[in-house]
Amino acid sequence: MIHVLFVCLGNICRSPMAEAIMRDLVNKDGLSDHVSVDSAGIGHWHVGASPHEGTRNILDHNLISYEGMAARQVDPSDWDRFDYIIAMDQKNMKDLQGIREKNGVVVKMFMDYVSNHDEKDVPDPYFTGNFDKVYELVSEGCAGLLNEIKQNVRKKEELS
Repeated sequence: MIHVLFVCLGNICRSPMAEAIMRDLVNKDGLSDHVSVDSAGIGHWHVGASPHEGTRNILDHNLISYEGMAARQVDPSDWDRFDYIIAMDQKNMKDLQGIREKNGVVVKMFMDYVSNHDEKDVPDPYFTGNFDKVYELVSEGCAGLLNEIKQNVRKKEELS
């Protein structure tokens, strides 16, 4: 099983959107027995809260479930539980590196999985209000990450 964690500032906009979209892609690919997805925030302000209304609205519009999702804060034990920890922006990446590092865990920027964009960060719609743009970036990035995961699984199977 491959475990993926998306991380943003408060875990109510970008990372839960990525979690929901990635879960949807994983389910549609029939990979839910092989890939698990979660999200967390750097800060504690929204722990226990549902995704932001803007995130819920765009996920509803695209028929993507966010059922049962509640904000949580990143914990150092996440490095023991996850194979991929994906930061939504450079500040999140810096904060993650300050919490803990562990060999064997892939800690990358989300935008590494989005092609043809000059942006290094997924803009925070909590401040910009542009949930449509974030949805487009997150959809593309999740597809790119899932492709990487599938390639890595194939390579491991070939080596076995």
